[in-house]
Amino acid sequence: MNILMIAPTSFFSDYGGHIRIYEETLALQKRGHTVTIVTYYKGRDLPGLDIQRTAALPYRTDYEVGSSRHKLAFDAYLAVKAWRVARKMRPDIIHAHMHEGALIGAVLAKRLRVPLVFDFQGSLSAEMADHNFVKPQGIIYHAIRWLEAQINLAPDTVLTSSTRAKEQLHTQFSLPRPNVVALPDCVDMERFDPRQFDPAVQQQLRHELGIPDGRIVIGYLGLLTEYQGIHHLLHAAVRLKEWGKNAHFLIMGYPNVEKFQAMADAMGVGDVVTLPGRIQYDRAPLYLSLADITVSAKMSATEGSGKVLNYMALAKPIVAYDNPVHREYLGEWGIYPPSADQDRLAIELARLVDSPERCARLGQKLQERARQAYSWNKAAGEIAAVYVRLLTAKGVSVNQ
Repeated sequence: MNILMIAPTSFFSDYGGHIRIYEETLALQKRGHTVTIVTYYKGRDLPGLDIQRTAALPYRTDYEVGSSRHKLAFDAYLAVKAWRVARKMRPDIIHAHMHEGALIGAVLAKRLRVPLVFDFQGSLSAEMADHNFVKPQGIIYHAIRWLEAQINLAPDTVLTSSTRAKEQLHTQFSLPRPNVVALPDCVDMERFDPRQFDPAVQQQLRHELGIPDGRIVIGYLGLLTEYQGIHHLLHAAVRLKEWGKNAHFLIMGYPNVEKFQAMADAMGVGDVVTLPGRIQYDRAPLYLSLADITVSAKMSATEGSGKVLNYMALAKPIVAYDNPVHREYLGEWGIYPPSADQDRLAIELARLVDSPERCARLGQKLQERARQAYSWNKAAGEIAAVYVRLLTAKGVSVNQ
């Protein structure tokens, strides 16, 4: 099948939804499908992927994508580029990511008379409220909520990154359950296989990062923002240092590295916190392998949390704020302090620092769970089955 993916972001950018797009594409290509990704003009090209980029804006050429009026211009350029690419490649399926992608995809799918699949990774209005871009229940919030509802109804099938999101679409937006398929984020078990790392290489990296020998490393890799709870991790570092725990926090990602480094220094934990900045995805397994304990202090209850799957594959114990998405991924083997309770977060991390045997046991159980339930190869088969069902309904005969 020829698949046109619409990605309204600066793909590839080493975090979150970008990784889902990347791994989906690789898995579909392994099954013999052709995937073309249309995205913004910025981002990192990756080998083996057909990435078609928009032209640069005629102004603010260095502008990074964000929630502002400039995003409308990016999306207008993306719509034009997607149409040009679609006319040339004649896709069998349009697979859109994010709500802007689904809106563009809906227009193209109608013109080309092909099915549209929407990869739903969180509520648009809820995420904007979580990120403090709009006030919950305000006029703008309700306008965005209405637009979101219209976009959600446009695709032939919606893929959600969690079972909770599937239920939200049914209960909050009245989407029929048969039109929504839960497809949780997955992980490449080979890429994140902990057996591949040379201890000498790991030790050298520890020294390069300034992590003292003998410290228990608490690791995080993701966006450095307040809604990801980075300030809560720094609070936990303060508590563990006060309690005399032999722990070091390795907080990896971007943006706002300087902001959180200054915060760590001001809180008196600059000596037990390392913020190395952006880590490219192909280097992420090695960097995460340095962690003895991993953490997700994400406070949003609407977004996915694919980072914990990488932790799981590496057989790391995980402390994650209590929410349905974390519980769906981690099951009985996660440790769940109440969401936004930074003191409990610190307590649970301290308990693991003192319990290496418990860490090993939890890590092994989580790795087994990832292997059994969260394989990208299995997920690609489920996506392909959705494609076949939609094309068959239109009278098109295809093979998976």
